Amino acid sequence: MFESLTDRFEGILGRLRNRGRLTDADVDEVLREIRTALLEADVEIGVVRAFTSAVRDRCVGLELSQALSPGQQVIKIVNEELVAILGGETLRINYASRPPTVILLAGLQGAGKTTTSAKLARWFKQQGRNPMLVGADLQRPAAVQQLRVLGEQVGVTVFSEPSDPVTVARAGLEEARRLGRDVLIVDTAGRLAIDEDLMAEIRAVSSAVQPDYTFLVIDAMIGQDAVATARAFHDSLQLDGVILTKLDGDARGGAALSVKEVVGRPIAFASTGEKLDDFDQFHPDRMADRILGMGDVLTLIEQAERTMDKDVATKGAAAMMEGRFTLEDFLEQLQQVKKMGSLSGMLSMLPGVSKDIKAASASVDDRQINQVEAIIRSMTPGERVDPSVIDGARRVRIAKGSGTSTQDVNALLKQFKEMQKMMKGFTKGGMGGALGGLGGLFGRGGPKLSPEMMAEMAEMGGSMPGLGAGSAPRAAAPSAKKGGSGKKKKGGGRVTPKAR
Repeated sequence: MFESLTDRFEGILGRLRNRGRLTDADVDEVLREIRTALLEADVEIGVVRAFTSAVRDRCVGLELSQALSPGQQVIKIVNEELVAILGGETLRINYASRPPTVILLAGLQGAGKTTTSAKLARWFKQQGRNPMLVGADLQRPAAVQQLRVLGEQVGVTVFSEPSDPVTVARAGLEEARRLGRDVLIVDTAGRLAIDEDLMAEIRAVSSAVQPDYTFLVIDAMIGQDAVATARAFHDSLQLDGVILTKLDGDARGGAALSVKEVVGRPIAFASTGEKLDDFDQFHPDRMADRILGMGDVLTLIEQAERTMDKDVATKGAAAMMEGRFTLEDFLEQLQQVKKMGSLSGMLSMLPGVSKDIKAASASVDDRQINQVEAIIRSMTPGERVDPSVIDGARRVRIAKGSGTSTQDVNALLKQFKEMQKMMKGFTKGGMGGALGGLGGLFGRGGPKLSPEMMAEMAEMGGSMPGLGAGSAPRAAAPSAKKGGSGKKKKGGGRVTPKAR
């Protein structure tokens, strides 16, 4: 969603790095370009004015730092002010002293409230809680059935009954207390537009269950309409936070950058895909880093720790470091990487990834990955350990067994041989090297990464030390990013003689 804005910021701020001296005119020019970039991203005009004014005020009379150049200090200020308009700090959930903690979800129809209810329940389960869902959306046909199906997928009890929304919500609260559930999530009805009937119903449900948190679910794809919707609901319900859906879309992202400043309530959670695990708390500092092209290594690490099997990851890392990485090891590691989501999604969280690599990784789909798995599974254990024994007859057998062609088998074996050579760079401790190797392993229809692009991906491994072995670096990553000292590829953008 923020790809266009990120490209603009990288171009603008890239010219500031390592600048020995900045004049007031230089700062004014940068702020003009930032203002244009934010307006093009559909950020609310009042938010844009407040942001640029805050940056200018802090840059006037800027005291020189011994650690940062003037340009880097301006980048640091922009980053900090961007964190501020995104909400400042991550919203922390405080649980009720007398369970259950009641969460009420409101929003317009089509924003994704029902799916978000199940995603939120899954998130609470990951926190060690025992949630329950209440289907109080009795307006939309099959809404309750949809919630039951999703609840079964995440292993959460769903309560509903043929009655009115207020009665269902009140009965659901009593049922949660009877069953000893410590979190209750109430899914309510929406409308195609804000009307008094909708607001009256939501207020009645809220009065019945007295929620600890009222979250508005809004579609990030609708831009400034999302901000107007949030303002209307907040006036009626007194929201505690906002849940943004469809952050993986191609809209310009203005809603995410505007809602906190306009409504005064933070973004609590964000959904980045259709899968139930494409959901997490919203971290303003990490989102600001991603918008400025600094990556989001901490989220990637947390995602790896949640999804990857530590023993399998450690085994694979040891095999790489000892130079005995086999197709069997690769199959296990591929399955671990698949758990983390798309290759392009992971690369977007790594700092310094070029557009060419992102574009190439976006063309890798599940079918190509499944094809690689099928080819390897059609091999014998001995062939996986020592691919050199695979002659012409064996290649024909493997192709038939995997439903592919001998050309696909040949391409995989050739790419894997090249990958084994590249794995020498993996011993430096990076995920980037492994991802770079994956790029060439998806058959003739897959992305064609040049040696230069593969090398760049391998070099990025240094930004995630030890992840391949299942360990996680701690506070070192953020401090390095904040200073703006990490290696960045300079972006585009107009460079005036003055900026030079």
